[in-house]
Amino acid sequence: MALTGRAGLLAALGALVVLFAPRPGLAVLGIVLLLAFLVVVDLIFAGGVRPLRFSREGERLVRLGQSVTVGLIVENPGTRRVRGVLRDAWPPSAGATPRRLDIDVPRGERRRLTVTLTPTRRGDREAVTVTVRSLGPLGLAGRQGRHRVPWSVRVLPPFLSRRHLPAKLARLRELDGQHPALVRGQGTEFDSLREYVVGDDVRSIDWRASARRNDVVVRTWRPERDRRVLIVLDTGRTSAGRVGTAPIPSAPEQAEPAGGDRSDQGDGGRRPPPGWPRLDWSMDAALLLAALAARAGDRVDFLAYDRVVRAWLSGAARTELLSSLVNVMAPIEAELVEADSPGMVAAVLARAKRRCLVVLLTDLNATAMEEGLLPLLPQLSSRHLVLVAAVADPRVAAMASGRGTSEQVYDAAAAEQLRGERRRITSLLRRHGVEVVDALPEDVAPALADAYLALKAAGRL
Repeated sequence: MALTGRAGLLAALGALVVLFAPRPGLAVLGIVLLLAFLVVVDLIFAGGVRPLRFSREGERLVRLGQSVTVGLIVENPGTRRVRGVLRDAWPPSAGATPRRLDIDVPRGERRRLTVTLTPTRRGDREAVTVTVRSLGPLGLAGRQGRHRVPWSVRVLPPFLSRRHLPAKLARLRELDGQHPALVRGQGTEFDSLREYVVGDDVRSIDWRASARRNDVVVRTWRPERDRRVLIVLDTGRTSAGRVGTAPIPSAPEQAEPAGGDRSDQGDGGRRPPPGWPRLDWSMDAALLLAALAARAGDRVDFLAYDRVVRAWLSGAARTELLSSLVNVMAPIEAELVEADSPGMVAAVLARAKRRCLVVLLTDLNATAMEEGLLPLLPQLSSRHLVLVAAVADPRVAAMASGRGTSEQVYDAAAAEQLRGERRRITSLLRRHGVEVVDALPEDVAPALADAYLALKAAGRL
């Protein structure tokens, strides 16, 4: 049972009557009995909520920052008309609107209600409960009940760095055009035959084809395209820090619906702090690199790891790589544990048998690197070409430039020390033959793509 504001208003009017009644005791008793009678009448004639049947329809995938609609079908098999309000409860980060819906379902009929979701966080967003309040004809009271109507919407990474892809593909085409047609040796593939011209390497002459054509022809070669790129995403504690500014506009703040799930309100229900986690910036960079490498003809695999394997994608077709990758990335969350570097290296070596480019998306944290990854780099770099990409915090650069007050001077000193540690770690990594990309959040994706193209241009990949 649920009482409405109309019942409270009627009780307040009764209190005014009591003030002027000659016998207040009898007036109170009469008003209470009258109000109780009216409430009982409302409950008797209100439609039942327990027999209601619910089902859902709509989209199950949406990119972060976009909206999607989910239909809720309400069927009334009961004997009375159901009039009232309905609340479809979703987690606050799902951005569900409207929060309340008016319903009017005659007996034996069904109605379709629509809820629009504008998620503010990546991952799976699941419906919580559907709460229905069926009001009586007087609007004083009603029947209320909850129903579980499962539905899940997966919020995919937005891939904002896609805007850099045309420029990087143009650069890739330039690199393909710069390779000489008569390159012969390790790491090349046969391309085609053409007539011999003065200056061609005689070792490229195809004598059998020359005999068939009664002319001297040579083989032309192209760089190998079926190379392997293994993208490794560190999902340990360092990937949870928020950096930069949020590129996706936040939905208006919403109050928690009754009976809702507060499990994703890590900040107590307040609006989350600005910026993306390092994990999301790394995912965006990984998507751009994967798209570029797939267009270059390379095979791309993906591994997410902290202390266990969180995700693994291998063997995806080039035409389906991006869709498979965003689906695998969507539910991954940063784990507040220190990444197990020996386990990560072992997982890479177990999955990459042939020499390939290993791109490790992590943070250049001095302590974590020196105690974890650095001692294991010789084992990894001896078998693979390693590239480490990290997201720098722009607030550190801002702190380093502050000199106005004594507090800002101390902050600047701490920021310079941190920047010096990152430069030292970068130097140590390069000393081990590891390529390093350390860029601001908005720049890390194109910088990583440029590093990949530079390796292609140098013939190292």
